Amino acid sequence: MPKTWQPNQERKFVRELRLNTPYYVIIDLETRGARFEDAQRYDEYVFTERSRLTGTPRTDGGMTATELCRNWGPVYDTRPRNMRRSGEPGPQVGAPLGHDYHAHLDEAELRGLDKRLRDASDPRTRRI
Repeated sequence: MPKTWQPNQERKFVRELRLNTPYYVIIDLETRGARFEDAQRYDEYVFTERSRLTGTPRTDGGMTATELCRNWGPVYDTRPRNMRRSGEPGPQVGAPLGHDYHAHLDEAELRGLDKRLRDASDPRTRRI
């Protein structure tokens, strides 16, 4: 059963946290500037050590479990489905072959696509 910790449950999150286990937060993005981007993405955090001073679990980058839960919560212990990670590339928009083409391109197909690109971007044949 997946667990979720809300921002006000940071103490419970610190008690139930296991080291070297990934935890996930969902980030809402503004899409007015980039219409083709996803509205939500997720980030993954792995707590690898405990702080020497407080004993709070923290990541390699120094973020503690209480900071993560309080500032970026809710925190999930399972990866969100049908959502892209923040570091992954976005979907390709406007591909010449469409979304239903799932095969490796051979040399002739690559030359043909290159020719189509050169013909379409010739400044002498472009309409103004």
